[in-house]
Amino acid sequence: MKNKMYYKTNYISPLGNYTLVSDGISLLGVWQEGQKYFADNIHCDLIENDNLDIFHDTKKWLDLYFSGKKPDISLLSLAPEGNEFRQKVWQILCKIPYGEVTTYGRIADIIAKERGQKRMSAQAVGGAVGHNPISIIIPCHRVVGVNGSLTGYAGGINTKIRLLKHEGVDMSKFYIPAKSTAM
Repeated sequence: MKNKMYYKTNYISPLGNYTLVSDGISLLGVWQEGQKYFADNIHCDLIENDNLDIFHDTKKWLDLYFSGKKPDISLLSLAPEGNEFRQKVWQILCKIPYGEVTTYGRIADIIAKERGQKRMSAQAVGGAVGHNPISIIIPCHRVVGVNGSLTGYAGGINTKIRLLKHEGVDMSKFYIPAKSTAM
């Protein structure tokens, strides 16, 4: 069996340095420097390569996003690695519109309904959201607690707030909990 080759490059954003990771075709990760779970799904050395098409496309997408545009996720080939449950949660995240938020509980309700279950754990959803390897693009920052709690962002609560403000979200209904799962 041939070993997988993964590549990386850097992207400097208004929020700091990000590492982009690809298999050469699709985007596998976008992690902020120092982010919780940084590249935890990558189990090999990363080869520096700034010349991949997916990296050029991703940097263009991020440039558009940070300039206030609303680039479409479908413009990028995304291949986040994770189990079936996480994949389902990440698919739901991709459907949250720019400038809007949803809750962990709403996502849990969607999955429970699709599975024919009465309930699904919002905490389980939170774990999947927190392990999203393609931050910003798969918009895990758009998920909040049911009571307006800003929690659970692996890039840190301040980054989550800055991303939501950047998208024009009314922050007056949200608060930072005394005990947060976000860094």
